[in-house]
Amino acid sequence: MLNLKTKFMKNTIQLFGISLLSGFIAIAGYKYFSEDSSVFGNQVTLTTAPSYAKPVGLSTSVLDFTEAAEKTVNHVVHVKNVTFRTVFNPYAEFFFGQSGRQQVPQVGTGSGVIISEDGYVVTNYHVVKDAQELEVTLNNNKTYKAKLVGSDSKMDIALIKLDSSDKFSYAVFADSDQVKVGEWVLAVGNPFNLNSTVTAGIVSAKARNLGDTGIQSFIQTDAAVNPGNSGGALVNTRGELIGINTMISSNTGSYVGYSFAVPSNITRKIIEDILEFGNVQRGILGIEGVELNSKAAAEFGVKETQGFYVNKVNKNSGAEKAGLQKGDVVVQIDNQRIASFAEMSGYLSSKRPNDEVQVMVKRNGKSLVIPVKLTKRELLNVEFNGFELEEIAAADKQRFKIKEGVKIKEINNEKFKQYENLLKGSIILSIDGNKVVDMESASRILGSKADNQTVEMEVITQNGRRIQLIL
Repeated sequence: MLNLKTKFMKNTIQLFGISLLSGFIAIAGYKYFSEDSSVFGNQVTLTTAPSYAKPVGLSTSVLDFTEAAEKTVNHVVHVKNVTFRTVFNPYAEFFFGQSGRQQVPQVGTGSGVIISEDGYVVTNYHVVKDAQELEVTLNNNKTYKAKLVGSDSKMDIALIKLDSSDKFSYAVFADSDQVKVGEWVLAVGNPFNLNSTVTAGIVSAKARNLGDTGIQSFIQTDAAVNPGNSGGALVNTRGELIGINTMISSNTGSYVGYSFAVPSNITRKIIEDILEFGNVQRGILGIEGVELNSKAAAEFGVKETQGFYVNKVNKNSGAEKAGLQKGDVVVQIDNQRIASFAEMSGYLSSKRPNDEVQVMVKRNGKSLVIPVKLTKRELLNVEFNGFELEEIAAADKQRFKIKEGVKIKEINNEKFKQYENLLKGSIILSIDGNKVVDMESASRILGSKADNQTVEMEVITQNGRRIQLIL
């Protein structure tokens, strides 16, 4: 009995000792591992490494496109363009006594955006080009006839009006200059005749230059856009219009990664011009030159590798009157930073003749802000190596059966004076293999060249001959 008691006491002491030791180890371990912890009552909050990254907003609690989508689908419409072409069917006349000439309808489709309560709709020029009939279908399946009010083929924008006295829900314009790269956007349109399709993406780039013709300042996005989306809306997450979807970059003809939209500021200005003047008013600075990079900076002897280098100042232009000089580097206009020609061209496309802009230039290492009144583009001539150029008139386009080019107005180069009768009034189609669309493209091509530099031009002479001219 005593042995059992003794044995029981020994076991109890051992268990107590083990428990005491375990408790001590637990307390020591807790103290050791919790030195970097904060204790609030019974709550323990572990310290984590600080995060310097901004939240991307991918969670449903932060990112919600439903309100913007619901709003926008009612502003975006389906546009049907009907043209008729005449075909000859000799069998109809021979066997059935009917006229052999028949009118065959051709139908094209696209999208548009209602921009006013009384039914004005903005779309792409290429959606309504050559239309003989226009039909517009809303998201509620109501269909209206429409007519073309005006267009700008250069910027690929057209304005049409619904033939109705109804009142319509319409899109609100946002300031596209304030759009940020990385910002979420929605593209809304009618791809493949599928009404009210919404896709999402981000702004991939601004002031995107895609070539030597037309607009040079697209908003680039990775929101999926396909055939039929043309003329549809690009909106921000508040449902405000920041662009008109215009084209895709694709080897297949369908969406593969990037799409492009005409910025809303340019679109709005074109629409206002059409309504007020009947055509688009274009204001320009009156300078020629080249956008800078390391190679161009070394060639022209300037330190800046971003901006627009002024190689020439046009006579009687706002730039000449304001005092801009050859060698200036344009780095900012108003509050818009200018790192490329596309950024400068895009910003000026939202301005009109006689608008005054504040031009910041770098000159001899100093920054100057020079107020410049924009000049109407049609009033300026471009001069290169004694050749004075001007826009071609509609009559010349019809006469030479061309749509693009510039006209040789005067020849002041003694070397070519003997050919003045042949060349004066001729049309320049290309310069050094680059297609010349209008005075703006001619100015851009020639602006990077020195007066003593050789250039090759393709020209249509007064008698209709095409020749190669080397200056």
